[in-house]
Amino acid sequence: MLITFGAAVCGPSARAQQPGQAWQIQVRKYSDSHDWADALRIVDQQISLFPDDLDIRAWRAQVLTWAGRLPEAEHEFNEILKIDKSDPDNWMGLATVYMRRGRSEEALKAADQAIELDPNRADLRATRAEILQAKADSNNAHVESPRALSLDPSNSDVRSGPSSIPGAPKEELRFGFDQDAFSFAPANRDQWVTLVSKWTPRWTTSAAGSFYQRGGLNARHFIGSITRSQPHWGAITIGGATAHDNGVIPETEAFFELDHGFKISEDRPIHGIEVLYGQHWYWYTTARILTTNETAIVYLPRDWTWSIGLTEARSHFSGTAVDWKPSGQTRLSAPLAHWSERELTGNVFFAVGTEDFAQVDQIGSFASQTYGGGLRLRFTARQDVTAYGAFQQRTQDRAQTSFGFSYGIRF
Repeated sequence: MLITFGAAVCGPSARAQQPGQAWQIQVRKYSDSHDWADALRIVDQQISLFPDDLDIRAWRAQVLTWAGRLPEAEHEFNEILKIDKSDPDNWMGLATVYMRRGRSEEALKAADQAIELDPNRADLRATRAEILQAKADSNNAHVESPRALSLDPSNSDVRSGPSSIPGAPKEELRFGFDQDAFSFAPANRDQWVTLVSKWTPRWTTSAAGSFYQRGGLNARHFIGSITRSQPHWGAITIGGATAHDNGVIPETEAFFELDHGFKISEDRPIHGIEVLYGQHWYWYTTARILTTNETAIVYLPRDWTWSIGLTEARSHFSGTAVDWKPSGQTRLSAPLAHWSERELTGNVFFAVGTEDFAQVDQIGSFASQTYGGGLRLRFTARQDVTAYGAFQQRTQDRAQTSFGFSYGIRF
């Protein structure tokens, strides 16, 4: 009777434990071979059997992280932490996601929460040191690494330090093509290439060259800028451009932009707001143009964003008075699909306004409404393609149709 009773009580637990170990082994096997679909299928089966088991949900978040589906992994970790904030592994999992998404301040806060829960774990200290290294906070990183080593001297990952961890890509090279087709004039085209270099977490440079075909004339254009980022006050960008203009594009340009973000909440409808202000001067052969730009970007759940922008253009032509004209635009962007490391995002936009100049095709005066949208496909962790299309209805029964595409690689 005792044997029978013991089997009845302990049997279900033993039977549950063995399959549990088996499914974890299978998940690791599929993850090692980058078969994320089957790995997630097994985890989801376990969640359907044990919907209240947070450990299984943490496995799902981890697989999403390995698969590069970072928005979903972030959401999963945050949902777990709403229920239970006592597991340092979940805080560190969230910190890792934040770090991979370039949000080092949030990553550091999540890592601090993990270490507060378990200050004697060497792996937590080592991960925090990586985050500090990514933030270019080398002094604190060198302090944190010895702490981790003293807690676990045998850990080779800790001993090697943050310098042994492959860094995020520092360069982005992008090639693109644009075309504007008009109902009243021949088409305009341009081909361009840009190189963005992140020298340190605080300094970034950008250089771009464009080749234009405008009404049978060719023009060349070079633009460069430098950005300084600071965690507490945001970023400032200054730059300029010069061109072999042939009378169809600006001869020279100068600009600056200020950027500041405000984090609101992880669980409210609005996660944060980013505010940008900029001024741009264009010097044509026969005109002087100044534009001021104000943009607000609202960050919504599930990586949706909504932006609203206003532009005021001050134009001064030879022999005419100074004139101001307004315009505005709004854009809604959202992730559309994920397949392993591949991610598809899309956007739609609308713009309306009146102008006394057109930046890329002519100098003139008109009012317009523009409708358009775009897609971005990231097909590897470091490569993507983008495409867009737009239709603009102008006064005097004129129309413009625009489209373009680009390819980018990060290294």
